[in-house]
Amino acid sequence: MIRHSPTWVKAIAAAVYLFLHAPLAVLMVFSFNDSKYSVDWKGFTLHWYARLFERPDILAGLKQSVLIGLLSTAASTLLGTLFALGLARHRFAGKTLLESLIYVPVVTPEIVVGISLLLLFGLLGVQLGLSTILIAHIAFNISFVVIVVRARLEGMDRSLEEASMMLGADEWTTFWRVTVPQLWPGILSGALLAFTMSFDDYVITSLVSGPGNSTLPVVVYTMVRKGVEPTINAISTLILLVTAALIWAAERFAQQDKRVIED
Repeated sequence: MIRHSPTWVKAIAAAVYLFLHAPLAVLMVFSFNDSKYSVDWKGFTLHWYARLFERPDILAGLKQSVLIGLLSTAASTLLGTLFALGLARHRFAGKTLLESLIYVPVVTPEIVVGISLLLLFGLLGVQLGLSTILIAHIAFNISFVVIVVRARLEGMDRSLEEASMMLGADEWTTFWRVTVPQLWPGILSGALLAFTMSFDDYVITSLVSGPGNSTLPVVVYTMVRKGVEPTINAISTLILLVTAALIWAAERFAQQDKRVIED
């Protein structure tokens, strides 16, 4: 029997959603405003979106964000998946400590992570640039991938793997033909989450990027410091839509993963 929530609960939920999303809605609406300086609506236009292609700093930042996002996602997904498999399938000394340490980057404020990485690069004499951004993004993305993939591993039925081994398949064949297909929704969800975290990151990137290596969020923040203009609303709207699409996709795969486990 389905129980309906009281009216006051629905009202509070609606108020919370309105509080969270109203500023985003205003930003998206005014990205189409024909006025450059006035907060009054002057008419609909796509001029500010077209102008984005005339800004070399935005295009360069977008290129670097996509490049760093793809590379860090590939590396963190591979390492995080292997790490999750090791934690879920094997017993070894220090396992409990490693399981606890996995959550440290998730709960630690980004400013602390960024400063610690900056100090580490300084002690090692590593020059700040795209390589340090990539290392930093891989470092904080691995934990998210491990958490997502391990949740999938905990719900997997290992009887299929055992049946594969009993029928003559070796461990490598069983891994690729049985384990990976079952694990794929979790891997893809972790990868989408990792790319979203990498593409949106500002705090850590700004600390370890060095001069002349700005990703898109850093470029947008620099634009805001110089003065708010509608092109900022336009690029922020595009970032918001891309991020929302990736989160939606990750959630879809997570729901698919949940249905597979229940079946």
